[in-house]
Amino acid sequence: MGHDTDQREEVRRQAAGMSPASKADFTDTASHASGAVDGTRIYEVAAGDDLQGIARRFYGNADGWRRILDENRDLIADPGRLVAGQMLKIPAKP
Repeated sequence: MGHDTDQREEVRRQAAGMSPASKADFTDTASHASGAVDGTRIYEVAAGDDLQGIARRFYGNADGWRRILDENRDLIADPGRLVAGQMLKIPAKP
């Protein structure tokens, strides 16, 4: 037990001397994790991607393409033409 206490004290001493940028900052954790809580992922469209292929990649079959379209209606003008580099929300597998 004494050894553990010594290690904790050493860590505290080292942390006290660190700059604030070196210390962990969890103030914005909730906003970064919010998309993961409900299983939604973000996917960057690659050249040649289509909704059916993306659905196969994330859901195991192409049938989920409408789910992806519904989640991204504000971003997808033409479901047959995705734009490389576009960031799509991929909802959790149904």
